[in-house]
Amino acid sequence: MKTSILSVIMLLAGLTFGYSAANAKNKTKTMEIKIVETSDVHGSFFPYDFIRRKPKAGSLARVSTYINNLRKEHGENVLLLDNGDILQGQPICYFYNYINTKDENIAAKIINYMKYDAATIGNHDVETGHAVYDKWASEVKCPMLGANVIDVKTQKPYFLPYTVFERQGAKIAVIGMITPAIPNWLTENLWSGLYFEEMVKAAQRTMNEVKTNVKPDVIIGLFHSGKEGGIETAEYKESASIEVAKKVDGFDAVFFGHDHSRCLETITNDAGNEVLCLDPANNAMYVAQANLSLVKEKGKWKVASKSGELVDMRDLEVDKDYMAYFEGDIAKVNGYVNRKIGEFGNSIYCQDCFFGSSAFSDLILNLQLKITGADIAFNAPLSATDSIAKGPLYVSDMFNLYKYENQLYVMRLTGEEIRKHLEMSYDLWVHTMKSADDPFLILADDKNANQEKLMFKNQFFNFDSAAGIDYEVDVTKPNGQKVRILRMSNGEPFDEAKWYKVAVNSYRGNGGGELLTRGAGIPHDSLESRIIYRSEKDQRYYLMQEIERMGVVNPKPNNNWRFVPDSIVKPAIEREKEMIKSLPFFNNKKTTNVLFHILQDRHLASEA
Repeated sequence: MKTSILSVIMLLAGLTFGYSAANAKNKTKTMEIKIVETSDVHGSFFPYDFIRRKPKAGSLARVSTYINNLRKEHGENVLLLDNGDILQGQPICYFYNYINTKDENIAAKIINYMKYDAATIGNHDVETGHAVYDKWASEVKCPMLGANVIDVKTQKPYFLPYTVFERQGAKIAVIGMITPAIPNWLTENLWSGLYFEEMVKAAQRTMNEVKTNVKPDVIIGLFHSGKEGGIETAEYKESASIEVAKKVDGFDAVFFGHDHSRCLETITNDAGNEVLCLDPANNAMYVAQANLSLVKEKGKWKVASKSGELVDMRDLEVDKDYMAYFEGDIAKVNGYVNRKIGEFGNSIYCQDCFFGSSAFSDLILNLQLKITGADIAFNAPLSATDSIAKGPLYVSDMFNLYKYENQLYVMRLTGEEIRKHLEMSYDLWVHTMKSADDPFLILADDKNANQEKLMFKNQFFNFDSAAGIDYEVDVTKPNGQKVRILRMSNGEPFDEAKWYKVAVNSYRGNGGGELLTRGAGIPHDSLESRIIYRSEKDQRYYLMQEIERMGVVNPKPNNNWRFVPDSIVKPAIEREKEMIKSLPFFNNKKTTNVLFHILQDRHLASEA
């Protein structure tokens, strides 16, 4: 009897244990993963603009506050990623790239301090040259990714194609890539020994490798390439992030950048699966965040749900510990940018560049001609809002005058190619008008135009004007027929059949903006043979040298070109010019939108 009772008890216990074990085995486990991306930071490390010498919104100093709070709440289930273009944009970058090269690059020091988990390289990082970005990449403690940056000798990725993180047994793979359009902007010596593979091909190859070798539970794309559009050739697309997300199955989320446009959307790829797509734009004003809910069933993690958000950093508290840590670096840079190099006898405004010959652009053009001895020079505004005030001129002001580390080239172009180059520029810039009431500037048809374009439909850094020639731009003529070159500015005749020496920046000389290729009709592979001079250092360096020699500078417009006919353009220009000048800080978000609506409403009314 006792044996029988004991047997029953053991049986019941066994059944209970068996049920509990089975239940535990089948019990669903969940986990939340937060993945945060910064992109196109462009030296916005601190809440201070070293160019304008005033406080600024956003910056990694505020991102640091945000990520610290997120880590306190979610621990190791937070991944922080950077998507490139971090080495250029503020004087602090230039200082550590080219002046104080012995110390750890400030961009590496910041990435390490904030404990980034992975990073990609951007086109403006490549623009700094091997010596700079190779040193920086070696100093960064997190994985540097670039699946489509291929070493010519080894035929393997120059950086890591992907990296893998493990959280509670879940494997999270991150695949990094860069826009393959680098050769369209940058001279080969900056990326010697490398080539940039088309993104869909590189992504598919890497995806296959990841799925085979890693078998991850989550796959993330980190692409320094825009949403879509940009330069397109037979071999590649500049901005192919969405195309990759659609064509290459396996990505749970794709973080991208490069185009400086915020984006948050979920697409359905060609295999019928949803892909979360995010872009925080630039200057650390926002971060992109993917919120992934993972569920573990039968021993396997999978993404149960996902959502994204673009988190505003502009008004967050600054991380005081972060600022204290970098106090010495800030002091060094302030010492550099606050050095006086000359004196301006009058103020100059970049806004004037959009309406005719301007002191701002012509100062650069004239210095280009003086430095190189070229016959003609091209230059475009690199900002829509910058100005330099009358009075002392400091190193910081030179970053207002010329933003990027472009080299200075001299190229051989025919007169016909020069005219066609300008035709494309003005076709991007102004409308064909019938009356003074018609819109003048070609504005974006989207009020959310990105920061690079501001209110313009096309990038204003492709609005080239010229010095060395006198010409008119007839806004009543159709596209391709607007420019009439009258003479050389020295009085000599201009000949479309003649070869001229033309000063351009390296971005343009390498095909950037396609003004020389699609505009002038020069095959891209012929551009290199047209270059007869390239500066050893960046253009800003030589501009600074010349200004220091001059001491006192009184910039004036050359008045060598103008929009015609007067009866149409004068009222239109004055109308739009006054609208803009009444809002001198229209790069501010609130003001930009106000200006956009004022101009757009007027344009729509005129077209109705």
